Amino acid sequence: MNKRLLLVVGILPALLYAQLHDSWSNPKKVVPYVPTGPETVAAMLKLAGVEKDDLLMDLGCGDGRIVIVAAKEYGTHGIGVDIDPARIKEANQNARKEGVANMVEFRQADLFDTDIRKATVVTLYLLPSVNMKLRPKLWRELKPGTRVVSHTFDMGDWKPDKEEHVGGSDIFLWVIKER
Repeated sequence: MNKRLLLVVGILPALLYAQLHDSWSNPKKVVPYVPTGPETVAAMLKLAGVEKDDLLMDLGCGDGRIVIVAAKEYGTHGIGVDIDPARIKEANQNARKEGVANMVEFRQADLFDTDIRKATVVTLYLLPSVNMKLRPKLWRELKPGTRVVSHTFDMGDWKPDKEEHVGGSDIFLWVIKER
């Protein structure tokens, strides 16, 4: 039997079970945790033009890697938001381990209930349906000039200002316009 097929047949049921279990234990959790690779994190931050004076907010931050890399590499303050308390605990541990705990904050919260008005950069790795549901909030709450970067998934008919393909991933950049 093909090794790749065997891998898919063996792993797919476990992933499906994990996703269903997450949904049962936390019905608000609709996005599975899939970490963003280091090459893609670096490309997202570069595409956003992250600088020291930015406030980066990562919605669905997982283990905190985007916020932590922004702090370490750019001196950027950041806030990560995730609904999963295990991910928030892990993100805080990672920030301490990397020596940036004083520059970052991780909040257990629903991203739709989070105040994002002070962000100058917002990063996302969410599902297309979640991006589309989030889009009106981004338009309503973010100031003109704020950069929004999404890993893998776009936002429908909201055309990105820039798009790149990095290490097998697409990343998209939008800049919030004047209303």
